[in-house]
Amino acid sequence: MSKPSKPQKQIHLAAHFPGVNNTTVWSDPRAGSHIEFSSFAHFARTAERAKFDFLFLAEGLRLREQGGKIYDLDVVGRPDTFTVLAALAAVTDRIGLTGTINSTFNEPYEVARQFASLDHLSDGRSAWNVVTSWDAFTGENFRRGGFLPQEERYSRAKEFLATANELFDSWHGDEILADQATGTFLSNAGAGAFRHTGKHFDIHGRFNVPRSPQGRPVIFQAGDSEEGREFAAAGADAIFSRYAQFDAGRAFYTDVKSRLAKYGRHPHQLLILPAASFVLGDTDAEAEELAREVRRQQVSGATAIRHLEFVWNRDLSAYDPEGPLPDIDPDPGEHHIARGRAQVRMYRDPVATAREWRELAEANKWSIRDLVIETGNRQNFVGTPATVARTINDYVQADASDGFILVPHITPGGLDEFADKVVPLLQEQGVFRADYEGTTLRDHLGLAHPDEVSHARAAS
Repeated sequence: MSKPSKPQKQIHLAAHFPGVNNTTVWSDPRAGSHIEFSSFAHFARTAERAKFDFLFLAEGLRLREQGGKIYDLDVVGRPDTFTVLAALAAVTDRIGLTGTINSTFNEPYEVARQFASLDHLSDGRSAWNVVTSWDAFTGENFRRGGFLPQEERYSRAKEFLATANELFDSWHGDEILADQATGTFLSNAGAGAFRHTGKHFDIHGRFNVPRSPQGRPVIFQAGDSEEGREFAAAGADAIFSRYAQFDAGRAFYTDVKSRLAKYGRHPHQLLILPAASFVLGDTDAEAEELAREVRRQQVSGATAIRHLEFVWNRDLSAYDPEGPLPDIDPDPGEHHIARGRAQVRMYRDPVATAREWRELAEANKWSIRDLVIETGNRQNFVGTPATVARTINDYVQADASDGFILVPHITPGGLDEFADKVVPLLQEQGVFRADYEGTTLRDHLGLAHPDEVSHARAAS
């Protein structure tokens, strides 16, 4: 007897407004502002027109520096996440609104109040990407300064999220009667009362935002360490992953999903959504050529030198980006030339990395710029709309992901072509929605309301 075929998974798609970073080509004539509201509104409306699950905003708590100067790909700044998402709630109807908010330098009451308010303003479309801060450089902007050791950061993040959930749950949702005939407004005068005593937080009082449509915002997590994976398995609804390549994606997917059972959770309760970039063309060959051009736009000569400095930890401004790599070794000193950039953590052994890069450059006759282009982030999906649609579906059906958070290289119009040409093909295949079936972000992601989960656990 033949084994029944596995049902097709539905693909989840989201859009990442990239801000200014190595993905963005701000010098392209089609590029617009990264801070004016019109750019955010265009981007969000395009994603909503394409029936995407949500819009995703990263967070930058300080302008990054290199050699004591503002890094040239970060000069326009990072507008406040909540301000942008609240404004977008007024010009969109269905798309989810996901914001990255740091747990190292904020307070649970403030963040819980902001997300509960956003959930009300958007009729249940808010999501929180919970992150920790890793560097003392960022901490200088805050009263505590410095930074916590890694184990303390995740300890604080876990308690931060647990405390925020206690605040969200301090309202049950049935307290407001507003009975004009009797003059009774609340059925329970104790609504919103909370008390939390722990290692990082000792607070008590009244939470002043009633139960929101989703109960709690959808929780994202973006860390990749052992602690980050456990944190996600224990309490996140989705992971913003960096593993968009097939083999690495499947390994990450299997690892994280296998951790859920010990927390009493099922695989469908945590979505794996890698960030992914794309380039489309009329033919696959044309798309490949366009992708090469985009990579050269993303890595100018100056950018190539700056990137090399991440590894060498030296001022390399005297070197020709079209020339050979430096013959001097990296400086393994504690104080890094590139402050506030997470990329520096990728190179655990810079001397070994430099040796490997020299061998690659010599074997391929690459200049500094060539090397940075070839070893840097490549576009994940390149080809005709049909090729890209087929590849994305193959990844999802093979459990390399549950979908993707797309990061276009042009802001704000870089998502338009994908929405117009790739999404209809996925819809024709029956693997992506033709229209929204629910109103909240939890509906879009197939996630249960927290109250339903609590009732199910109580009954088991």
